[in-house]
Amino acid sequence: MSSPAAALDADACYRALKAHDARFDGRFFTAVTSTGIYCRPVCRVRTPRRENCRFFDLAAQAEAAGFRPCLRCRPELAPHALAWSIQDASAILAEQAARLLDDPATSAADGFGMPALAARLGISDRHLRRIFEARFGVSPLQYLQTRRLLTAKQLLTDTDLPVTQVGLLSGFASVRRFNAAFAQHYHLNPSALRRQPQRAPDAPAPLAGHGDEATPSGAVRVRLGYRPPYDVAALVAFFAARAVPGMEWADPAALCLRRTLAMPGPDGAARTGWVEAQFDPARHQITLRVGDGLRDALPQVIHRARAWLDVDADPLAIEAALGAAFPAGEGLRVPGCLDGFELAVRAILGQQITVAAARTLAARLVARFGDAVATPWPDLARSFPRAAVLAQADGDALGQLGIVRQRQGAITALARAVAGGELSLHIGAPVASTMAALRALPGVGDWTAQYIAMRALRWPDAFPAGDVALQQALGVRGQPKPAHAAEQAAEAWRPWRSYAVVRAWAGAHLAASGTSAPSTSD
Repeated sequence: MSSPAAALDADACYRALKAHDARFDGRFFTAVTSTGIYCRPVCRVRTPRRENCRFFDLAAQAEAAGFRPCLRCRPELAPHALAWSIQDASAILAEQAARLLDDPATSAADGFGMPALAARLGISDRHLRRIFEARFGVSPLQYLQTRRLLTAKQLLTDTDLPVTQVGLLSGFASVRRFNAAFAQHYHLNPSALRRQPQRAPDAPAPLAGHGDEATPSGAVRVRLGYRPPYDVAALVAFFAARAVPGMEWADPAALCLRRTLAMPGPDGAARTGWVEAQFDPARHQITLRVGDGLRDALPQVIHRARAWLDVDADPLAIEAALGAAFPAGEGLRVPGCLDGFELAVRAILGQQITVAAARTLAARLVARFGDAVATPWPDLARSFPRAAVLAQADGDALGQLGIVRQRQGAITALARAVAGGELSLHIGAPVASTMAALRALPGVGDWTAQYIAMRALRWPDAFPAGDVALQQALGVRGQPKPAHAAEQAAEAWRPWRSYAVVRAWAGAHLAASGTSAPSTSD
C-alpha cells in the first residue's frame, strides 16, 4: 500500500523529523521500511535514512501498511490530527464519522457497527465506506481497529489495569479477539508488551505533590501529548477564574487543574471520581491522574480530557488563518469541558451576568443538587448535578439559589431533554441539528447555542456574535447592528472562528472578568 497522504510533502516531513519539531507531532507519522516501525516526528531515536522513510497522515494508515508503533516515542500519545472543512459535504461526514469512532463511549455501545454508524449519520453503509476511504485512505474498520489498539497500548504501558480489563475497556468484544488483534498487528501479546523495556526519555519528572509518591491508592496516571505553542498559563487562568468551589480547583502557578466528575455507568448508575491535569510545558505533555472511581471508564475520561484541554488543536493551521488579525494569540486554545450537560447549564447561568456571579450560582447548584464524591482533597467533595436530578428540580428550589425564573425554565427544559435522550451534548454530535434543538428550548438563544457548540461540541467554527465582550474586542459595539458586523468581520477566519473568539477576548483582557453574556436577551 502506498502512502495515501498525497497532501504531505515528504521532504518537508523529513526536515521536521530531523529537527524533532513538536509542532508537527500527530500531523504525520514516519514509517521506516528497514525496521517495520512507525514513529512520531518527536521521536529521539537516530534519524533514519531518507530513502527508508514513508510518511502517513494517520497512525491507521501506517498500521494498514503493515508498520508497528514505536515503543519509545509511543504514537498513542500524539495529539490527534483534526482536519476541518466547511464546504465539502463528504469530507464533513467523514470527519464526523471519525470523531464518533474516536469516542470510546460510542464505539463500545451495544449494537455498534458500521451500519449503525452510517444510520446515525443518515447515509448508507456503502457510502460511509466510500467517503471515509476517500478522505483518510483507510476503511472505517481499520481506523477503529487502530484507535482501539493504541488505546490498549497506552493503558498497558501507563497503568496497572489487568490485561483482560484493558482489552474490554479498549472496545474489544472479547479477550480472545483482543489478544489476536494485538499479536497480529504488533507481533507481541499484551503481557509481553508490559515486559518490554519502556524507554521514555520524555517521561515527566515527579513534581512535588504530584509525582508517583503522591498518587492515591487506586488512581491511575496517563500522559497526553500536545503540539506547541500552547499558552498553558492562559488556559489554566481561564479555568481558575471560573472554578466552582467544592467541584473545581486550579493553580495557575503550578499549572495544575483538579475537579470532580460524574459519568453514567453501564447500569445507568453514576460513577463518580476525580481528575487532575498537570502540565509539563518543557516536554509538551500533560500528566492526567484519574481517581479509582473512574478507572473502569478510563478511555472515556481520556477522550473527554483531550477535548477539555484542547490537546488536539493544530496551531499551524489556526495561525495561518488568524495570525494576521490576532498576531499575539498563537498559543491560545479553546477551553473545553468534561461534561457537555454541565457546560450547557453553566452557559445558561452565565447569561447576562458576570463570570464571578455565574460561578457563585453554579456553586450553589452543586452544593444543593450535586452528588458527594470521595477525593484526596477536602475542598473537592461534590460533583455537578446530573441531568436526571435537575430534570426533577422544581422552580422554588432553583429560585432559592438566586436563579431567576427564565433561567429556571431553561435549565429544567435542558435537563429533561438530556435525561430523556432527546439531546446529546458531546464531541461528534451533529452541530446543525444539535444547535437547532438547543435554540428550540425556552431561554436558549443563538449566543448560548454557539457557546455550547464551541466548548462542548468542540466545533472550531462557532461564533457567538451577540457576545458583548467579543463585539467590543472587534470594535463593532457602537454600530447599528453589532452582531451582524461581527459576523461580517469574522468571515475570513473560517473554519477557526472559535479560536478567533478566544483571541479576541484575550486581546481585550476580557477572558477572565466582565460579562460573558449576549447583547440582547437570550
